[in-house]
Amino acid sequence: MSDGTPLAGPDGALRCPWALSAADYMTYHDEEWGRPVHGDQALFERLSLEAFQSGLSWITILRRRPGFRTAFAGFAIDAVAAFTDEDRTRLLADTGIIRNRAKIDATLANARVLAGWSPGDLDELIWSHAPDPETRPVPKSLADVPAITPESTALSKALKKRGLRFVGPTTAYALMQACGLVDDHLAACVSRSTP
Repeated sequence: MSDGTPLAGPDGALRCPWALSAADYMTYHDEEWGRPVHGDQALFERLSLEAFQSGLSWITILRRRPGFRTAFAGFAIDAVAAFTDEDRTRLLADTGIIRNRAKIDATLANARVLAGWSPGDLDELIWSHAPDPETRPVPKSLADVPAITPESTALSKALKKRGLRFVGPTTAYALMQACGLVDDHLAACVSRSTP
């Protein structure tokens, strides 16, 4: 049982303890989580997946990510914005994704909103809420990692003000962690500040 501090992985390197609970997690932790993500389509995908994760474990979403990408046209904003009622019915029956009506509807509605934005607007809005890394303490254990921050609350409000749904402060903070706006790898983690 971990006390929330880094644990040695199969290669002996210390990692955030959650990364060692499944092989899929370790790959995601080492290669993606906390690395900067830019581009409207990539950020729309992450925002959508974080919304689908709400109330579930991330491993559930991670293992179904290929299914989500297929079901949602690779998260191409204009393509998803053009989805019809038939597409919605297809999504609600798709066992390769999470068939949650509210989350599917939010993803479709968000795509329609984002299709009206100028290229780069989503990237700019999200990244404008990245805190100064110099002002953030480096977490030593999972107990030091917040679920919500003033920046995630502000990001949530900004996204909602622009018409996006399923983007509460906790979802916004998970997005910030996943997309590298913050580095919540623990101090002794091998992936801490890895470029």
